[in-house]
Amino acid sequence: MMYTSTRDRSVTASAAQAITQGISNEGGLFVPEQLPQFTKDELAAMVSQSYIDRAVTVLSRFLTDFTADEVRDCAQSAYGSGRFLAPEVAPVHSLKDGVHVLELWHGPTCAFKDMALQILPHLMRVSASKTSDGKEIVILVATSGDTGKAALEGFRDAPHTRILVFYPENGVSPMQKLQMTTQEGGNVGVCAIRGNFDDAQSGVKTIFTDPTMRTVLAEQGMMFSSANSINWGRLVPQIVYYFSAYCDLVAAGSIAMGDPVNVAVPTGNFGNILAAYYAREMGLPVARLICASNCNNVLTDFLRTGTYDRRRAFHTTISPSMDILISSNLERLLYHLSGCDAELVAGLMKELNETGSYTVPAALMEKLRSLFAAGWCDDEQTMQAIRTTYEQQGYLCDTHTAVAVSVCEQYRAETGDNTPIVLASTADPYKFSASVLRALGAERDDEDEFDKVDRLHALTGAPVPPSLAVLKGKQPRFTQVCDRDTMEQTVRALLAVK
Repeated sequence: MMYTSTRDRSVTASAAQAITQGISNEGGLFVPEQLPQFTKDELAAMVSQSYIDRAVTVLSRFLTDFTADEVRDCAQSAYGSGRFLAPEVAPVHSLKDGVHVLELWHGPTCAFKDMALQILPHLMRVSASKTSDGKEIVILVATSGDTGKAALEGFRDAPHTRILVFYPENGVSPMQKLQMTTQEGGNVGVCAIRGNFDDAQSGVKTIFTDPTMRTVLAEQGMMFSSANSINWGRLVPQIVYYFSAYCDLVAAGSIAMGDPVNVAVPTGNFGNILAAYYAREMGLPVARLICASNCNNVLTDFLRTGTYDRRRAFHTTISPSMDILISSNLERLLYHLSGCDAELVAGLMKELNETGSYTVPAALMEKLRSLFAAGWCDDEQTMQAIRTTYEQQGYLCDTHTAVAVSVCEQYRAETGDNTPIVLASTADPYKFSASVLRALGAERDDEDEFDKVDRLHALTGAPVPPSLAVLKGKQPRFTQVCDRDTMEQTVRALLAVK
């Protein structure tokens, strides 16, 4: 299995090279030259497997320069170490009317990013041993809230590795901010930026592709890599949990092997739903992919019209991890649906960078329509989804999962499609206690973050994750704030390089 760039098909890399490097030198994203295929019999054989075994089965098809023992060691270290509170790792909770909630937040940081970022450091370690010639790897991360903490926790004190995280100063929840700024570890650094996630993400990409910075780091025995989903090693583990959810539904008798399901994903950067697309293309019986957005609905507009236009107001919402207007992983989808037309993709990305928008060809738009449905909801609709799901079904969901709940209701009302839905639930509700309390009509202004956590627990009985409870009273280590145009200087300072 070899990998190429979405912007230059002359680029070739092994899995280890793609993971270590993170992004292609010209700014393109690494993609597999072909996707492995799973037959119905192979899928049936996974039904009785554990999550670790399913991960090994899927990942081994992509990581062909890893030995079988290396793949299993990575999966075992990530998912078998007791760091996930649920024994199933990613359990499925079935609601009424054939909606099955795939809970991806039982890891150490209570967000779906743990599913990939608990294994990525191990994938990085093995990859670096094959490709980095002893260089220290500098993980550079932009986050809209959850990736930052999950990456910091995953790479904390990892040997021969440093990790630097940038987050929007006023664009994350209080709990998300506390998780990042109190992070322990001798190899970690955290800095807020004055701006939004798109500013942070654009700044990180600029630093990544700056040849001067690469040279400076190389002179110091360092090299950049990424823990964002632009890194193939972050994206490929996410494919696993869609296979796992389908197998769990078969095992529970909720569906029969071969029955189609729809997959609904609340997404901003498009990585989580792209993983579902890959699973579909590999043979998983997925019918429709339902893309759910908040009022930063650039993806909804694109999937409905074929025009991607980031020239719009940026909204700070109660689902902050989706407050994104530049969806990086969409580039990978365009590459695949265009027949691997790297020249087209490079042109579209150049147009987006220079003008703020692009429109895909009609033939590509037809392929998008055949695969994707899209919808969005505002904060009031999000809170209504939290309230009604709890009151009618006794299930408490966070502000991002609720976006998908609302959009699924819209989709079924508009289409009459009652195909069973796998709905990706992306965070524990306690990460957004204030908004969840407001949705339940129990908001108060005279409480700090942990008073809210305690009262939400008293109100609902939902267990408080220990990893959040221990943050009470913890003082921030990192308080630095920088501007978008001083991110490079900040990186140099944090790494102590000139």
